Amino acid sequence: MQSSTSLQQKRIDSIDILRGIVMVIMALDHVRDYFHIAANLDNPLNLATTTPALYFTRWITHFCAPIFVFLSGASVYLQSLRKTKKELSAFLIKRGLWLIIVELLLVSFAWSFNPNYNFLFLQVIWAIGISMVILGLLIYLPFNVILVLGLLIVAGHNLLDIPESRPGFKPGFLVDLLHSARFSVHPYAPGHVILIAYPFLAWTGLMLLGYCAGRWFSPAVTATQRKKWLLRSGLGLILFFIVLRFSNLYGDPVDWSGQKNGFYSFLSFINVNKYPPSLLYICITIGPALLLLVVLENTRNRFTAVMRTYGRVAFFYYVLHIYLVHLLSAIAFLARGHSLQDAPNTSSFFPFYFLAPGEGYNLWVVYAVWIFVVIALYPLCKWYDNYKTRHKEKWWLSYL
Repeated sequence: MQSSTSLQQKRIDSIDILRGIVMVIMALDHVRDYFHIAANLDNPLNLATTTPALYFTRWITHFCAPIFVFLSGASVYLQSLRKTKKELSAFLIKRGLWLIIVELLLVSFAWSFNPNYNFLFLQVIWAIGISMVILGLLIYLPFNVILVLGLLIVAGHNLLDIPESRPGFKPGFLVDLLHSARFSVHPYAPGHVILIAYPFLAWTGLMLLGYCAGRWFSPAVTATQRKKWLLRSGLGLILFFIVLRFSNLYGDPVDWSGQKNGFYSFLSFINVNKYPPSLLYICITIGPALLLLVVLENTRNRFTAVMRTYGRVAFFYYVLHIYLVHLLSAIAFLARGHSLQDAPNTSSFFPFYFLAPGEGYNLWVVYAVWIFVVIALYPLCKWYDNYKTRHKEKWWLSYL
């Protein structure tokens, strides 16, 4: 029989491996944003114009943000096993605020390369940050109360779709920040705007559920129990998705519909809303993730070792990969004959420097650049992982 320490280490490893997998997949979408010829002209999920290859290049990355947020919540629960509620609350609030600052100062610049900072982004790092702050405040509540709050938010937030879909509905900044935003832009100073891509309500609910699911990974739970709960929950979420999605009654603001053939009808069926993440979107992404955690618990090979490294330094990797992707895009921009003076798109309020809508490459180039980015960052990620392991006494490393 394995010891609790051994079990706990394996559980942590499975979480890190899955986190690493979604971080690697995530980079594919960001490379597509900067390199694909149609990236800034059309939605790759638009069934009227997309191709199956382009559709799934985008669709597969839907798994990344929800799994990352869910696993962040689970990791918080594991931290609660070795910290007092007061210590954990203080850490979550401080780290959450730090992530929001990083989103506005470092990540926004990575996306835009705009030194004027007149276009800021609130994306996944912001959503994780504000969710951590909220969880830090809620951590004193009983476990079951946190669970109920998470379930109510995730299952019920699509009720807000009803008033939001009415003609003439005009949400303000706070309502957009909470739920309504679909890449809404709001001015915060003359000539300066902020784009809300990730309204936080549903993401916070998902983190609360991840926190509660973290109990399955505690040393008090046997491997058999954990696998049973993960398997049943994962299959249940997938079945729930199929039934509810088929009904078109609730769970996503856009109904699926019959298309020109059965395959495209299937694409419509699985095309669910990410901004904000609908109930059905969460079901179809977290369900398979729970099943994959079952598989990963006892899977150890070279691939999982590499993914574990990316997963252990996910925030470090996230920030670096955006800078690298945008830098490579800038090099390609100049190689196509543009000059530094062409970097800002002065013909419209386009936030990305060194990027011209309608210019770019086919999917083969996108995949080649993606593979290069992932491989190029591995030595740095490995070094940083080793550094963190050797310097656990440095408190500031927990914020990176």
